[in-house]
Amino acid sequence: MTGTVRLDLHVHSAHSPDSSLRLEEIVGFLPRAGLRGFALTDHNTVAGHRELALLAARHPEFLLLPGVEVSTLEGHLLVYGVGELPPIHRPVTETIAWAREHGGTPVLAHPFRLSHGVGRAVATQAPVPAVEVVNGHTSARANASARRVAADRKLGVTGGSDVHVARDLGRAYTDFPASASTPRELLDALASGLTSAGGRSLTWSGRLRVGARTFGLLARRGFRPI
Repeated sequence: MTGTVRLDLHVHSAHSPDSSLRLEEIVGFLPRAGLRGFALTDHNTVAGHRELALLAARHPEFLLLPGVEVSTLEGHLLVYGVGELPPIHRPVTETIAWAREHGGTPVLAHPFRLSHGVGRAVATQAPVPAVEVVNGHTSARANASARRVAADRKLGVTGGSDVHVARDLGRAYTDFPASASTPRELLDALASGLTSAGGRSLTWSGRLRVGARTFGLLARRGFRPI
């Protein structure tokens, strides 16, 4: 899509328990992935935000957006633009309210994924401005269900690779208006429904690969969920 700013809005670094990607490595992959930037959305931590800010200062050609993927009672929620960790393992509506009160933008992550999705009942009611409708580690069917809910509710849309290994960066993406040139302008566009989402869903072979990797990581954590 020409005339837009393309970012991957769902990226995990080594600060997440299921990724070993270094932030500098992610930045190095941006040009080959066709991206102007990415959002750092580690699981239940903002420990990488300081390093992200330093990288943003060193690489002004890229847009690096601070975020976090929060585990709520119902499923995972993406929160962009906050500098501290939202409350975890709380009702999703409570976490959404916290995000808004702290100047953040809450987005439902892969809402129809069987693992960690909030499900239909929440997806059709949660007071969010946008829904992740293309997640690179989610089936095409689940992503299509998310897109239908966003369309029915007239909400904004996002795409993100849910990347844990470098080769998946940019598998899914969000296109912003070309005028968005700062993190604040990205957040404003997201909150105003001015984005579009694209990319690839997870194939059957990909689901087998990711499933095996996820099981191995889960075993290493002593089968503790994220």
